[in-house]
Parts: sequence; C-alpha cells; structure tokens
Amino acid sequence: MFEYLFLGTSASAPSAHRGLPAHILMHREYRFLIDCGEGTQRQILRSGVGFKRLERILITHGHLDHILGLGGLISTLSRWETLNKLEIYAGSWALKRIEDLIYRVVLRNTSSDLPIQLIPIEPGTLFEDSKFRITAFSVRHRGPDCFGFSFEEKARRPFLQEKAVALDLPEGPIRRDLVEGSEVTLEDGRIIRPDDVLGESIPGTKLIHVGDCGDTSGLDKYVEGADALIIEATYLEEDHEMALRYGHLTAERAARLAQQSGVKQLILTHLSRRNREKLILEEARAVHPNTAVARDLDHYTIRRQHEAILARRNHVSNKRS
Repeated sequence: MFEYLFLGTSASAPSAHRGLPAHILMHREYRFLIDCGEGTQRQILRSGVGFKRLERILITHGHLDHILGLGGLISTLSRWETLNKLEIYAGSWALKRIEDLIYRVVLRNTSSDLPIQLIPIEPGTLFEDSKFRITAFSVRHRGPDCFGFSFEEKARRPFLQEKAVALDLPEGPIRRDLVEGSEVTLEDGRIIRPDDVLGESIPGTKLIHVGDCGDTSGLDKYVEGADALIIEATYLEEDHEMALRYGHLTAERAARLAQQSGVKQLILTHLSRRNREKLILEEARAVHPNTAVARDLDHYTIRRQHEAILARRNHVSNKRS
C-alpha cells in the first residue's frame, strides 16, 4: 500500500487554486518528496504531514518550477527542523542547478548542521529495502536528465495459517524464518520448508510517477500493469501542436498510455491554467474511464487490485475555473 499526497498540481506557474509541482509518497516508515516547486514548504504545513522523516527528495528534472522550492525548504530545515540528513536525488544537470541554489544562495557564507547529500540519478534501482524498491527510468522532455519513478512493493508469499496448525508449528521465530524463506528443523527432527507453509506469490502494489513528459514512446514497459499512474496532462488534444512544441502531454495522450498499458487508476496532474479541470477529465475518461484529476492537498491511498481511494481535504475549495 502507498499513500500519495499532492502538494502542487499546476504547470509552469501557480494559479489561484494550484501550486507548483510537489508530491509526497508515503510507504511504511518512509516519506519521499517528489519535486519541490515554489511554495512547497507551506503546502507541507497546510497538509498537516509536517517535515518529520522527510529525508529524501526525488527530482524529476531541473526546470525551475520543479526545484525553486528547495531554497525555502532547506533554509527552514537547516534552522528549525531536526532531520538527521537530507538526500536529494536528481540528474546531473539538475544537481548542478540545485547545488548553486543551495550553496551560492541559501547557505552562502553560512554553516548548517544538516548534512545534505546530492546524489546523481541513473536509470535503474534508486532505493531498495527488503519489501519495496524505487526504480528510475528516463523520460523525454525538454533538456537532459529527465526521469520518472516506479514505486513497487516486492512480491510476497502469504503464510498459510491452516498448514502451520496442521504441521503443529510453534509461534515465534520458526514461523518468521519460514516467511523469510529459510527452512527450519523442529525439536522432533522434522525439516519444514517454506513451500510447506507459504502460498503462491502475490505481486505488490505498483505506482508510477511521471513528471513533465513530451513523448510516451517506450514508457509502456515501465507503466505496464501499474495500480496507479500519476502523470502530467498539461494540454487538451486541441492544443497538441503546442504540447509537442513545449514537450508536454495532452490528457488524451496520457490516457492512451494508461489504457494501452493496463493501468488500473490514472491520476492526472500538472495542469495548465488555460484549461478547465472538467475538460481535462472528460478528454481523458473518453479513453481511460478510471481517471481522476488531482487537486492540491488531495491524499490518495493506493492498494494492489483496488481502486485508488481519495481522501479530499475539506478546507480545499472544490471550485475550479
């Protein structure tokens, strides 16, 4: 299960109702900030999630509307918050801009007790523990080093209680070892193997985040079968020439990728101020019916084989131009 919080859902510039791109992915004890547009730290405060454990930031690309919020956020974190570290992952071109922002502007001629690591992204596994992994993949947009991210729980085999009871397995470390894939020897000499008490493998939840993107070719292999795809829909199809010129997607093209890739839930973000939310939604749903358009401070729970569940913040206006 993943929780996904939209902090900013506008494209290029903020509007009265939408801030610049920023999102938080939450899974177990982890929190990952994805992009950090201007005003992100205020949205974090408005959302109520706070800064605790927000130690890793993933940047899709280095355009200013996706990184300028790092200045204010790092200024706050270095003075008031008590994080043990801050890791910022980005492509090499984006990291150069971020480094200038941090050390030539925010922390120029000052010291900070907050250790900051700038970590270059390459396609492949970005982060992993025993239960889930984050994979980065290349995305075509304007400029170099643009990335999307796959968040995926690892497949698991359920522990079959009835088989454990039939084998008279005691509670405790023996059952834990079997779940972790190790065979065990009981006091009576019997050898019990994981296959004796574990069911068939069950895939974990898969969530894909794609930031700015102008060409979806080749993305299907990463998006295939995702429980949720979060992707931009800056334009309507009637403005497809403009979308091509600026390296962005229309709602229809985003929906086409989701439909062709077997995505269960499509959630659109990065909307231009020129387009009404209703029209974006109508265009996408004509291709992929299970589509939503995110608003600032929308909070989704995404589970395997279930529709994404939206908990919309009461204090966010439902009125949209």
